Amino acid sequence: MIKQMKKQLTMAAAAAALGITATAAIAADDIVVTGKGEIPYVIDGRNVVARSGYDLCWRTGYWTPAAAANVAAGEFPVGCGCDGDLMPKDACVAPMAAAEPAAPAAPAPKPSADKVKLAADALFDFDKAVLKPEGKSKLDRLASQAEALKLEVILAVGHTDRLGSASYNQKLSEKRAAAVKDYLVGKGIEANRIYTEGKGETQPVTTDNCKNNLGRKKLIECLQPDRRVEIEVIGSK
Repeated sequence: MIKQMKKQLTMAAAAAALGITATAAIAADDIVVTGKGEIPYVIDGRNVVARSGYDLCWRTGYWTPAAAANVAAGEFPVGCGCDGDLMPKDACVAPMAAAEPAAPAAPAPKPSADKVKLAADALFDFDKAVLKPEGKSKLDRLASQAEALKLEVILAVGHTDRLGSASYNQKLSEKRAAAVKDYLVGKGIEANRIYTEGKGETQPVTTDNCKNNLGRKKLIECLQPDRRVEIEVIGSK
């Protein structure tokens, strides 16, 4: 009880000496005690720490560094504003805000439909760029399937067998790809969605069974699969 009275008298005397009233406005640099406990500095009726003419905080007889560190003045202990050099190093530093977990990346928009790839071999006679009935039949089915898609592009790549010169076969493969394009355009597919390319004899699909000693007629028959156009249709369902 005596200890508490001494504390109150000390605080009142200091406040009176400084001419501080409870109704005075609080300045921006005033240290306002907000915490509870045994306050180690003299405060006025506004809970503002009293200061001397040299801007030093008036300590009470019960001041200790621990007490200064245990009573809050806003965000920090009251001692930070009065005896910052005596406070623990990290007591007067705002803790770094914990990094908020990054918001999960928005999922990539899903395509409206899966990509669709259709393949067809358009067969040609030897040394010809005219579609055979079997090739036309396959292209008819392909065109029908393409109509059910949101068509993006059709790739038509022409091929030849190995008979003849490389330069001649290159041109022949390009003509075969063009023949497929013309046929598909005739089925209603936009020409600007069909791209053609010739690979000549560079990508055969036949095996080593097609030996040159088979005789010309049998060799031409054996190499029939190489005379083709490979078609890829890309679109969305």
